[in-house]
Amino acid sequence: MVALVFQQFQMLDAMGPVEVFTAATRLAATGGSRRPGYRVEIVAPKAGPVASSNGLAVVAEHGISEVRGDLDTLIVAGGFGTRACAEDRDVVNWVRRTAARSRRVASVCTGALLLAEAGLLDGKRATTHWAFAAELASRYPKIDVESDPIYLRDGRVYTSAGVTSGMDLALALVEEDLGREIALAAARWLVMFLKRPGGQAQFSTQLAAQAAAREPLRDLQWWVLEHLDEDLSVDALAARAGMSPRNFARAFAREVGITPARYVERARVEAARRRLEESGAGIEDIADACGFGTAETMRRAFLRNVRVPPADYRDRFRTVR
Repeated sequence: MVALVFQQFQMLDAMGPVEVFTAATRLAATGGSRRPGYRVEIVAPKAGPVASSNGLAVVAEHGISEVRGDLDTLIVAGGFGTRACAEDRDVVNWVRRTAARSRRVASVCTGALLLAEAGLLDGKRATTHWAFAAELASRYPKIDVESDPIYLRDGRVYTSAGVTSGMDLALALVEEDLGREIALAAARWLVMFLKRPGGQAQFSTQLAAQAAAREPLRDLQWWVLEHLDEDLSVDALAARAGMSPRNFARAFAREVGITPARYVERARVEAARRRLEESGAGIEDIADACGFGTAETMRRAFLRNVRVPPADYRDRFRTVR
């Protein structure tokens, strides 16, 4: 496995996945797994110290010209230096050639720009850090860019969103290679959740709740998260905010970026997702507790937001057995 870095790369884009693969390798060895772990090598356009965007540096023992033979996985980091790297034809051509002899290729954050410049994302679904999704779509119109998911797989090409999402992607790859138990053990060792599903939004509802500028609306957003089983209609929320329904809906959408109904639905889906992952409660009970009313209403909301029905989501991501 080879991870490509370059001047002004984002440290966690590379080191986050490396830590996941290293932990999984150790746990597989001590657990008596018959499947081999990973040997990860950091490479750069030229061997030697490579400065990251936080001022720290890593030492690449080899330059890209020294990489020989077929690879299992090629991972391309992102960072502020991505654009300059994408203009280096030697690097771009190396990425293209090396990807052709790799079992799979992955990018973290703006590393997707390098894959795109090499033509590896043409005709594929891909994601990147939310702040750069529009740029990726504009510069490379042949790519079906999705700004919301944490990571995506299209064939043998994987792309992930910003920074820590590279660790979620790495856990997904570990699960593919070494099985769920090793991935769970690695997540526990690293004090991580296993693993945020690729279709999960880059921003949780709690993070989105920081968006409102006016304190009454911001306080109402946090109140909603604690009262999901109550009446959260526009009329009820407007009354609580001391506003007319029409003015409330306009102000909320302007400051938060989504309608009140959409915000409530996302909050309920997120709460239901956690319960599906962490408890053995029935789907009807979860739907009721999270304010959906019926399991069918929750199913439709999951299909809109997570792209799988609740039962399938639980089968894939439940951490309690």
